Amino acid sequence: MWQHAKPYLLALSAALNLSFVAMWVAYAAPLRLPDTSHAPNAEQEVVWCPLHRELEVTLEQWQQIEPRLQQFQSSVGDLCQQIELMRVEVIDLLAAEQPDLDAVRAKQDEILAAKRTMQDTVASHLLAEKEILTAQQQQRLFQRLRDRTGCAGTSPPMSGRNRQRGVDAAVLEDK
Repeated sequence: MWQHAKPYLLALSAALNLSFVAMWVAYAAPLRLPDTSHAPNAEQEVVWCPLHRELEVTLEQWQQIEPRLQQFQSSVGDLCQQIELMRVEVIDLLAAEQPDLDAVRAKQDEILAAKRTMQDTVASHLLAEKEILTAQQQQRLFQRLRDRTGCAGTSPPMSGRNRQRGVDAAVLEDK
């Protein structure tokens, strides 16, 4: 019986592997869709960041912003991963048969220090970018940030309400 099922199992295994790889590529590759809200000019096609397209940065501004933005995203992504790993460690400490509350508190202190580093990184990035933007662009940027952070992180833990994750959630969680 297994001899007849082997080809089907192999095909199923290959299909599952292909779908896994396709999903991994879809999540790993940066999504850069063109902004179709208005007719793009040559400069707007170069600016891949939706926020900066919305701010209508010039090509000259973008050439200054893009390298800093990529470095910022990389460092913040690393910090997010570190914080997430520490959170898992806290959960593991709490799940132990005899939880060590001193170790839990120490790990919580590490998480708070990492979040402080995250906030410092964000503030430094915003200050550097502010120097490049015009007064009108700065005003729009900071208004957009105010609009996005109005209720960030106010849901009770484990309520299921604040389920967003990623850089925005981690950065704005403790503000």
